[in-house]
Amino acid sequence: MTERATAMPAVWIGEHGTGPRVVLVHGTMDRSSSFGRVSRVLDDLRVIRYDRRGYGRSVETGPPVSFDQQVDDLLDVLGGEPAVVFGHSYGGTIALGAAARAPEPVRSVGVYECPLPWMPWWPTTSAGASAVAAAKDPSEAAERFMRRLIGDRRWERLPPSTRDARRAEGPTLVAEMANLRTGEAPFRLADISVPVVASNGSEGVAHHARSARAVAAGVADGEHHVVEGVGHGIHLTHPAELARLIRRAVARADERGS
Repeated sequence: MTERATAMPAVWIGEHGTGPRVVLVHGTMDRSSSFGRVSRVLDDLRVIRYDRRGYGRSVETGPPVSFDQQVDDLLDVLGGEPAVVFGHSYGGTIALGAAARAPEPVRSVGVYECPLPWMPWWPTTSAGASAVAAAKDPSEAAERFMRRLIGDRRWERLPPSTRDARRAEGPTLVAEMANLRTGEAPFRLADISVPVVASNGSEGVAHHARSARAVAAGVADGEHHVVEGVGHGIHLTHPAELARLIRRAVARADERGS
């Protein structure tokens, strides 16, 4: 696999392959490299990954000032050229926001367990919200989030430089939680006209499953999938299953003729 890396004013982008374009959007306290295993089994597609603002190789851009700025970044990555967009977790919410605002370059959307914290049923004790609420500063919030995500033992085994890098992403974690918890929806699901493939894992938490069902039911052309035996980190643990979901989103775009 040969990857071509480019730099934009806001975010770092990497891409490889040829064929239909697919843009992958990572979640909170993550980065584009976590899609490496998935990318390797999508060798017939032109896969574009980017480190979102405030993470990984885009950490120097600082935290996002708003959810809209995250959507701006994704639309900049698309560059007006049509693509299927897949988002994991928070990245899925950004993908939906882009489809609601600018459907022309978005052929279809795939989302896996994306948060909808403006919904009345969304818990106030999600991983991100709990980490931010309990921490005295952003770096501690980032560490608390990572410990909850991967466990204390794995966190302690990480090299000091890696732990420092993750703590440095704390301001972005704090900003992202605030940007989606304003009390108002950043977009309306009903405004999304492109096909949407929404999915969750059978081993995930109840509100993630409810979110996937709500997305599929709330958009004009949605479908819902449950991946058996899988939790939230499907891109890390079950890349082949995630690749199938992405291919389904590509197929939906092709069926629609977009």
